[in-house]
Amino acid sequence: MRVLVIGGTKFIGPYVVRQLAAAGHQVTVYHRGETESDLPASVRHVRDARASRPVLIFPGLLFDPAPDAVIHMIPIGEHDARAAMDACRGHAKRLVAISSGDVYRAYGRFTGLEPGPIEAGLLHESSPLRTVLHPYRRQATSPDDWLYWYEKILVEREALSDPVLEGVVLRLPKVYGPEENADLATVYGARDHPGWRWTHGYVENVAAAIVLAALHPAAAGRVYNVGEAYTPTVGERLASLPERSGNTPDATPGWFEQDIAYDTSRIRQELGYEEVVSYAEGLNRTRLGSELRQ
Repeated sequence: MRVLVIGGTKFIGPYVVRQLAAAGHQVTVYHRGETESDLPASVRHVRDARASRPVLIFPGLLFDPAPDAVIHMIPIGEHDARAAMDACRGHAKRLVAISSGDVYRAYGRFTGLEPGPIEAGLLHESSPLRTVLHPYRRQATSPDDWLYWYEKILVEREALSDPVLEGVVLRLPKVYGPEENADLATVYGARDHPGWRWTHGYVENVAAAIVLAALHPAAAGRVYNVGEAYTPTVGERLASLPERSGNTPDATPGWFEQDIAYDTSRIRQELGYEEVVSYAEGLNRTRLGSELRQ
């Protein structure tokens, strides 16, 4: 298959590209050219300053030859998601849009954005979404800041709106790996809340879920949570991690009685997803990668 990856040179993206190339697929990566990852020689690069998020321009050479699937790693909100759908319509069969668990109302309860009681239990793909949009607008420096327009709920609506172009939405967990969140600050920083649960995912496993969603026929029109089969509590995670010396900044303030824990059974049952790297090995690779960079 021919696969176009939009923004595939940072953190998760290179793992996605390498897995696709290793499986024999023809991969094109559309990016700014500011970050050059170690990608296979077979990968085609289209470097363009306009590939900066939000990506609104899609040169015609991206679709010559036409891709079978497009993986959009960096959609921000309504306008850029619509631009991607418009560009892919008539060229590609499927568009995979990367979303986040911050779409859930439970996340809004955790951050204080949404009033209301605790939502107990795991978050399913059908769980209620936030009613308050643009969760990070208060952090934006101006309307020119991409955070001002960030809203994955609107990305999802656009991605699933076309009756012909197959949309697939993946709601990612907190991702960790040697390149980002390598210090596992999201775990150590929440040490004072040992009972809290937040679904994580090792970067290579998350990439495997993205690749599967791009290729599997049954994924068309579906929304999938991605992450661990079981979400440990902070206390359970810390029990398998070394003691952290020095000061670790506290986690971002939140209502820690509200878990952000996913049910990931849908992608496992419908697409046959399984982790390619065990939890213990993922932690080991993360620590080793962090030590090598120091």
